[in-house]
Amino acid sequence: MVMHLVKLCVGAGSVEELEGWIAGRRATAERAGKPYEQFHTTRQMPRRRDDILAGGSLYWVIKGMIACRQQIADLRPVVDDEGISRCKIILKQPIVRVVPRPRGPFQGWRYFKPEDAPPDLGADGSGEAPTPEMARQLSELGLL
Repeated sequence: MVMHLVKLCVGAGSVEELEGWIAGRRATAERAGKPYEQFHTTRQMPRRRDDILAGGSLYWVIKGMIACRQQIADLRPVVDDEGISRCKIILKQPIVRVVPRPRGPFQGWRYFKPEDAPPDLGADGSGEAPTPEMARQLSELGLL
């Protein structure tokens, strides 16, 4: 059974800002002549690795709203500079925008069932999304 992850995108104020960070890191790697691979490092390795790698995505929460997702390419165990085991979540491009949905604060990542995930904003992830404030209001009214 496919399983997703949901995680706070700390520091990003919008999907555009997240895309800008990724583009900047890619450009830095290319200038250095290094291959680029987008990843996010977390403390814990998910136990449901096989379910996640069966087509799961990482859903990013930006400013209290689930705003976009990226397909997960791999989950790699790594050891940081202090000798602590971590998990490197390897992410594919592109970022796919989803219908915004409120999500309260939490720490780390959480499993996210496919039936709970918001739909994409179009087959290619494009489309018009309501502003975060409008999405919050629509959700409070039960319309989103």
